[in-house]
Parts: sequence; C-alpha cells; structure tokens
Amino acid sequence: MSHERIRTELKTWLEQYQQYQPNDFEMVYDHWVQQSLMNVDPQMKKAFFSKLDAWFFHTHAFLQGTSYQYEARERILTVGRIFSNQIEKIEDMEKELTVEQLTYIAEQQMTRGRLYSFAQGGLTGAGGWLFLGVDYPLMMLMNLRAIQLIGLTFGHEMNHPYEMMISLKVFHAATLPKRLKASAWNELLEEVEKKEHPYIFAGEDQLTDEGWMEQPMKQCFKSLFILMFRKKLIQGLPFISIAIGAYSNYHLTKQVTEFAMKFYQYRHLMNKEGAS
Repeated sequence: MSHERIRTELKTWLEQYQQYQPNDFEMVYDHWVQQSLMNVDPQMKKAFFSKLDAWFFHTHAFLQGTSYQYEARERILTVGRIFSNQIEKIEDMEKELTVEQLTYIAEQQMTRGRLYSFAQGGLTGAGGWLFLGVDYPLMMLMNLRAIQLIGLTFGHEMNHPYEMMISLKVFHAATLPKRLKASAWNELLEEVEKKEHPYIFAGEDQLTDEGWMEQPMKQCFKSLFILMFRKKLIQGLPFISIAIGAYSNYHLTKQVTEFAMKFYQYRHLMNKEGAS
C-alpha cells in the first residue's frame, strides 16, 4: 500500500516537469545563452566545463573522506537499526526497510540540510566579501553532501565509482532549469536501468553543460541583490540582504533534496520490483 502511495506521489511530482511549458522570457534567455556560447572558442568551452566537472568530482571525494560524513553515515545506520536490528551496513538499509521508513529517515537529512543552507545564506547576506566569495562553492558542497546522505539512506554506498557518478548526475539534474528537468530525469532512469556493473559507471561522465549555466547566473543575480541592499540597515543589520541570501540558499537546497528524494524513491521501488 505504501508503495502505491509513493508511486502516485512520484507520478504527480514528475508531471509538473513533463507538462511544463517555458514562458517567453525563458525562451529568450535560453536563446541568448546559446548565442553567447556559440561565440566562445569550442576548445576553451570544453576546457571550462572539464575543469568544472573535475571540481565536482574532487569535492565529492573530499566529502567522502571527512569525519563529518562518517558521523552522518553512522547516524543513518543507527536510525535504521531502530526499524530493523538486521542492519549492519549501508546496503542493508535498502534490503531491510520499507520505502516509507527510508523516506522518513531521508526527510531528517533533508530538513537538516535545508536548515544549514538557510543559516549559511543568512550569514552570506550579513557578512562581507569573504562570505559572498565562498557562498557559491559552499552551496554546491552542501547540496552535494545532502544528495550523498539521501543516497546513503536508501542503501547506496557513495564511495563506489558508480554511485558517485549517479549522485553527481542527480545533482546536475536537480540544479537544471525546470524546463530541462524532465529530460534529465529520463536520462538518469536510463542510466540505472541499463546498469552493467555494480561498481563501474559505463555511461557519459560529463556533468556540466550550457543548459546548466543558468544556475551560476542566478547566483550572480543573488550576489548583486545582496550587495545592492547591504547598506539598507534595520536596527543596524542588513535584514533585506540576509533574507535574500537565506531564502535563495534554502530554496535551492529544497529543490535539490526534493529531486534527490524522488529519484532514490523511484530507484528503490524499481529495484524491489526487479527483485520480486
């Protein structure tokens, strides 16, 4: 019964992207980005996206090696053992728990991640150039970590090359503009359905592309608005800048964690059906 409810929720959630029609502004903006990038030297463009991808790969590896991540992993296992004492390792989460139990645990990770993003965004709005400068890398790092924790909750070891690439692909899809999410979702499903090896990723390993560049552009606009309102003080604090930073970062993490949750829910149901 819980499977059917989750499946219905997934279908309803996915329809908002499948039926989404971009407005005139989005179409004009998309055309402008495409035209602008056409004028960039192909080799330079390739090198730029390659370095950006490398940064995400290294960030993922860095997160996996932190004690903070290890502690979070142990917390997930501890909560999982409340529901089943058969859980000894991360892979047992998928085998022993229902999709509703996994969703409950993952929602705890989502809530914590959104709270961190909200606080970090508020600090960016209140702080100086240093906070503003590290805001975007920190946001990417925090959202990557949130996806990793959701993936761990659903029983997938994030230090395996295959799961690393899938989590990065989820991050890429989750941060795409709304009009591109449906096709990215379908590509993700194709990747997991044609999985050839449990540890080796055999698909396309490119992450960032022209379509993804809208996210950094939004970040630039956010930074601009924060700077514009920084001197508008209320009782000595730039409340408008704080609100812009906090809301923007919270909204992005909400968007990313929701997408990740739906993907891993779908994957769990798909694996269960395949095993039955």
